[in-house]
Order: sequence, then C-alpha cells, then structure tokens
Amino acid sequence: MKYTKCCIALVAGLLAPGPFLSAKGPSEAKTEQDRLQNAGKVMHEVLNVPENIPQDLMDKARCVVVMPSVLKAAFVVGGSYGRGTMVCRTGKDFTGPWGAPAMYALEGGSFGLQVGGEATDFVFLIMNDRGAGSLLHTKVRLGADASAAAGPKGRSASADTDAYMRAEILSYSRARGAFAGISLDGSTLRPDEEANRKLYGSSTTAAKIITESHVTAPAAAHDLIATLQKSSPQLKRG
Repeated sequence: MKYTKCCIALVAGLLAPGPFLSAKGPSEAKTEQDRLQNAGKVMHEVLNVPENIPQDLMDKARCVVVMPSVLKAAFVVGGSYGRGTMVCRTGKDFTGPWGAPAMYALEGGSFGLQVGGEATDFVFLIMNDRGAGSLLHTKVRLGADASAAAGPKGRSASADTDAYMRAEILSYSRARGAFAGISLDGSTLRPDEEANRKLYGSSTTAAKIITESHVTAPAAAHDLIATLQKSSPQLKRG
C-alpha cells in the first residue's frame, strides 16, 4: 500500500506542468528572451532546409507560431507542454510587416510521431483572419476550436488542395533533423500571459501586443522577425 501511494504521488507530480517545467535544466529554465532567440534560430533553419514550408503558404499566413524544443513526457501519458511565441503581420487586415511577438504555450495531446523524451520543434502557420483572431484571446483546441492539418512541405509544392484551403492552422515538426507536417489534433495553443507581462509590462496581453502598432519588439526577437520579413514580406490573399 505504501509503495502504491508513492507511485501515485510520483505520477501526479509528473503530470503537473508547473513542476515538470520548473526543473533548472538547460531546456526547462529558459527565459522569455531565450525562447525568442531560439524561435529565431528554429525559423531560420526550417526555412533553409531543402524540403521546407511552401512559399505559397508562407505568403498567405497571417501569423506564425514557433515552439522550440517541446518536451514530451512519454513515460507518463504521452502529454506535452512547450513555450514559444507567435508573430503576426501588422495592420487591421494583417497586410503590414511582421510585428512584435507574443508569448504562447502549447499543451496537451499525444504527439504520435515523436518518441521518448525527445525535444521537438514545432511551427504553426495561421492561415486566415478567424484563426488569428481566436488565438489572441483564448485557448484554442486544434481540430475542435480551429480546423488544423499537417502542413505540406517543399517550397514549390502545391498547397491548393481542399484540406489546406480549409485549414485555419497548418502544423509542422522537426526532430532528429527530420522536418515534416504533423497532426496535433487535441492539443491546445494559448497566450502565455505571464511571460507576456514579464517581457512587456504588467498591463500587456497577447491581443495588445499583436494588434497595437506602437508595441516595440524585444531585441531578442530581431532575428525571428527579420527571418519572416525576408521570407515573406507581403501577405498574399486568396
């Protein structure tokens, strides 16, 4: 009985995202600035692999979410938790240059193509105004609150199939050097407002960061924004 209680307590502790992430290891103790810098590195590397995100999709994306080094607690229930950032095009209709980043969290669901406790990078393209708007204010469950699909790859790949045309969010993963589209149905994306307050001030929210043009991006986000601006300087509708 005592052994059973100890096991239950251990599993309960592992399931709680706070303690799991608060260990002061090299991946778990990243500051918000570290995450922005890592997101910039991930985006730069992803856009420079031969079979990466189709240019047509990059040009149509309103926002991009980058989650560097998401860890999967496969030894418990297959759940995952990661922190990263979302960058959107500025302007009322997302037609301006890429703006200041807001911090976001990825939670839940089993990421079937990943194995063990391996760290995996995730990139999400937010493909329309509705998808972008919903992410500004609340937690969004992929596949339920927002239609989602594994994104196609290859810079010249055709992206006009029904699945890609209908999807509000397209998702990609990179692990062990392999880059692929991946379905993350059941997982959730939400604003990480605690991290946003640390970066921008106590009254800041993700919605204000993304929609208010006067918000100045932190220096740590320079490479991420520059990479997106170089890759896709203008929104392409349709």
